[in-house]
Amino acid sequence: MIRSELIQKIADENPHLYQRDVERIVNTVFEEVTDALSRGDRVELRGFGAFSVKKRDARVGRNPRTGESVHVEDKHVPFFKTGKLLRDRLNGKE
Repeated sequence: MIRSELIQKIADENPHLYQRDVERIVNTVFEEVTDALSRGDRVELRGFGAFSVKKRDARVGRNPRTGESVHVEDKHVPFFKTGKLLRDRLNGKE
């Protein structure tokens, strides 16, 4: 599901809300999650999962096309851990 599909589904299920308001709500939620992660905070959505940031150390990688060694700098990457409820639903243990 992409963002526009999510907005449309929420708007369809809530006919009392204008689509532009639903779009603003969804965008605000995503912006807040992004801002929290950029500050290094953890974001937990109960029953769904938790977003956090992990640090990847610098390393020597390899260009798959040429086989040449390249230096890969350290970086921060987003990490998602599923919640128990989501994991159970995916495995049919609802």
